[in-house]
Amino acid sequence: MIARSRQVALALTVVLAAGAACQARGHEPPRPVRPAPSAVALRGFTLVASGDVLPHSTIIDRARFDAGGAGYDFGPMLAGIRSVVSRADVALCHMETVYGANGVYTGYPTFKSPPEVAGALAATGYDGCSTASNHTLDDGAGGIRRTLDALDRAGVRHAGSARTEDEANTVTMLRAGSAKIAHLAYTYDTNGLPLPAGQPWAVNLIDETKVLADARAARRAGADVVVVSLHWGTEWQDAPDERQLSLARSLTAARTGGRPDVDLILGTHAHVPQAYEKVNGTWVVYGMGDQIAGAMYNHQGAQDPRGNQSSLGRFTFAPPARPGGRWEVTKAEFVPQLFDVDAGRVVNLNRAIAQGAEVQGVRDRIRDVVLSRGAAQDGLVMGE
Repeated sequence: MIARSRQVALALTVVLAAGAACQARGHEPPRPVRPAPSAVALRGFTLVASGDVLPHSTIIDRARFDAGGAGYDFGPMLAGIRSVVSRADVALCHMETVYGANGVYTGYPTFKSPPEVAGALAATGYDGCSTASNHTLDDGAGGIRRTLDALDRAGVRHAGSARTEDEANTVTMLRAGSAKIAHLAYTYDTNGLPLPAGQPWAVNLIDETKVLADARAARRAGADVVVVSLHWGTEWQDAPDERQLSLARSLTAARTGGRPDVDLILGTHAHVPQAYEKVNGTWVVYGMGDQIAGAMYNHQGAQDPRGNQSSLGRFTFAPPARPGGRWEVTKAEFVPQLFDVDAGRVVNLNRAIAQGAEVQGVRDRIRDVVLSRGAAQDGLVMGE
């Protein structure tokens, strides 16, 4: 999915041609000269990110049905968004739940999902997932281990939880285009569940000082772009709460050597789509909503269709104008999505409308929320 550069092949062709010309004149071919780093053409990239993967019991049952009763197949649920995800240079999801063992899988309130979720995410085109959420400790340290083991087997990188202290202290780095992307992830809480004994590093909790220290460490480790995933906000609230707004302002204002420490913030948890906003020159997605979830019930006990609505963010980054400068977002887009609970499928709403589905009202509601803090004035557009 991450395109390979043809620059090496082109440079080799030039060198061989020059050597042949010199030999024709009776001279030894000159040694190839490596271009200076500043002379190497950098290539931009697109980054796609989506919201919470939260398999309730009905979703687990659906995956078993899709697998014909032999195991679990979550691939068909994500097929409708695969073309968008797989075409990005790097794609990030949010794996909110942990994976169970020995066929014991549960939904709300203590989630243990089938590990087959990981394979479906990989097949859809996801390169990495944030794994810090209020459900990360639903099955203790064992749940974290099984989840990260399954993601590793599927080839999906992860950030936000860890099996060892060394892993917790290692930056998750992904390659996209010419850029190295650091992915950091944190959660506001773990539903009151204590961190495993002797493992204070098992789940990253939101702390402004730690987030910025980690972002600066990632930059020192060679990250060109630092992406921070935050599991935060108030459930069922369309508008970001004061903690989200305050933390977004602080994180985006932080700079080292005149360069922002954080390049993109991706929010999850609220169950509903929330606004995108450019804060201090940095894009913040307060909440993408649930990408996969069963029928959702709000705090009043009523089924709330907003719990199955979400957005997918797509950001195009361009190389810095000068060495050591910031990689800039040159295009910011959102793609409205719906999880059709009856069909058990993620629906790209713009494409569904183009095919005649009457879902304009849902699409427009998501659009209005996403743009509610003035993002359109800063160039955010609705993509397909």
